[in-house]
Amino acid sequence: MAERALTVAAWESLFRAQVSVMRALAAEFPSDVISLNEYDVLFNITRAPQRRLRLKDLNRSVLITQPSVSRLVDRLATRGLVTKAHDPDDGRGTIVAITEQGYALFRRVAYTHMGAITRHVGHALGDDELRELMDLCDRLRLGVGETHAASDDETDGGVTGSI
Repeated sequence: MAERALTVAAWESLFRAQVSVMRALAAEFPSDVISLNEYDVLFNITRAPQRRLRLKDLNRSVLITQPSVSRLVDRLATRGLVTKAHDPDDGRGTIVAITEQGYALFRRVAYTHMGAITRHVGHALGDDELRELMDLCDRLRLGVGETHAASDDETDGGVTGSI
């Protein structure tokens, strides 16, 4: 296990980098066309088999709360970007699918967004570093929940960025 001070310093660095990159990306995002949260929903649906996803699974993938996802999906459906249908395998569930209109909008915005990502992330790191970053981030993501909660005498109160 890594030293606590080093772990916290690494977290702070990761957190600050994420905030800086997200601010730069948000500044260039075509939010007059679609919001970042709407884009995130469409992105997750397009990655699912047949571009259809159970609402329950969508909730696990996006960064907003479940009630917000439901309202956002309703707004996207009103705009004709997604459809909603009852899940035949779960009577209480809902399947969300992207429409052709939604997919066309997603692709147009994704092209612009990928350009911004390339400018703000790709310029700072080489191919090998990007692969290493992906590996490290995947390991961090998959390792969450595997650790045991620290006992009260091991925790530091008030550490900046430890959200």
